[in-house]
Amino acid sequence: MKRTEHPLRQILELTRDQWDHRAERDAVRDNFHKVRICRTAALGGEVYASAAEERVCYHTCKSKCCPSCGNRGTLLWQREQWTTLPDVPFVGIVLTMPDVFWPIFKAHRHLQHDLPAVGAAVLQQWAWNQYQVRLFGIVVQHTFGGHLNYHPHLHIMVSAGGLKPATARWVRSLEFDHNQIMDLWRFAVTSYLWKAHRDGLLRQSSLPEEFNDLILEQIQRNWNIHITRRMPKKHFLEYAGRYIRRLPLSQKRILHVTEQEVVYQSKDTRTKTLLVARCTPAEFVAILSQHVLDRYCHSMRYFGLLAPRTKRVTSAAVFALLGQQPRPKPPRQPWAASLIEHFGVDPLLDTFGQRMKWVGHRQSVPEP
Repeated sequence: MKRTEHPLRQILELTRDQWDHRAERDAVRDNFHKVRICRTAALGGEVYASAAEERVCYHTCKSKCCPSCGNRGTLLWQREQWTTLPDVPFVGIVLTMPDVFWPIFKAHRHLQHDLPAVGAAVLQQWAWNQYQVRLFGIVVQHTFGGHLNYHPHLHIMVSAGGLKPATARWVRSLEFDHNQIMDLWRFAVTSYLWKAHRDGLLRQSSLPEEFNDLILEQIQRNWNIHITRRMPKKHFLEYAGRYIRRLPLSQKRILHVTEQEVVYQSKDTRTKTLLVARCTPAEFVAILSQHVLDRYCHSMRYFGLLAPRTKRVTSAAVFALLGQQPRPKPPRQPWAASLIEHFGVDPLLDTFGQRMKWVGHRQSVPEP
């Protein structure tokens, strides 16, 4: 089966009438439209030329739903975080919730904005209760499972050690207790939902019957959370980078696209295998659109020693306690240099190997 070039763009073109209408969320319409016109004449471009050739390099859309723009954004983020973070081990923690709560968060998308803060508060409270330390932490919000079903959960990356302000020292090794963290997370989510219901922030029509009884039932069961082994900073940045600034399905897993069918690979998280799934283009877009974050919602949040205000105050002290030298923030890498470093392709060489120079702008061309 021959793989389609730019399959996501092709699907969005085929289904434009399914998502480009006023009933759809603005975030979905804006992001899908940007993906459609990324690197096309609709965005304009820059003209480069050599003695033998002229080339137009069209502008990119910068959308978090765009596979290529998301990949570049991830690479730049990893490069910046490499200088920001000290050379210490990190731990990944996955916080999930029972499936009976998934439809509630889907029906009330405003609740998702608070979920990363709830997860961060759980980890910070646990670390303070047990060790009186503050952690480096990044929360990545997920709304999808392996089959692209709606499954809200958090991936939290934290330092395996922490800063103890009372004694101004770095505690190098923390033992993350599965049961204690699970208890705090379970209490935080159920309390949050109960208070939201009490304050009238949930639509009664979208809730199951006897909602308060349902919450009490979930408090009495164990919730699934996962804590990884310690990992070096390089592995940590690679692990975190897979979950930010992109849709939940990479283009290489879209195997075939026609007007009647989309063939793609889903993931069975239990067997850790890829399965072939089929649906219509309209169904595929409906699956993806539910995972597009609303405007002003961040897929990644910083907390603890990485919170912007705290980092300005404590960063130098942490590096000093660890006996490490702070690194200056790297300058933003030009797009041509990024392509050369990561893909081995120099976009400013013509077909004869001669260097091209910038000669002008190309105005954007409105869509018909």
